[in-house]
Amino acid sequence: MRRSYDTDLMDEQWAKISSLYPEANYLGRPRSIDFREITNAILYLVRAGCPWRLLPHDFPKWQTVYYYFRRWQKEGLWQKNS
Repeated sequence: MRRSYDTDLMDEQWAKISSLYPEANYLGRPRSIDFREITNAILYLVRAGCPWRLLPHDFPKWQTVYYYFRRWQKEGLWQKNS
């Protein structure tokens, strides 16, 4: 459990966008990453304007957040659904 930030998604907001994210692939090992936490970290970075490496340690590792940010950006996850 981590402390909350002003940029964190509220439950109602997450409910509206959670369906945009890809489902877990049941052929491999179970997903250990929480897409809501990744999204909260991205929102924190956008608002704070800090470098990736200065992401607070109570979020997932900055490398993981960056990986998903770039992947979703390349896939057009938010553009297709906005």
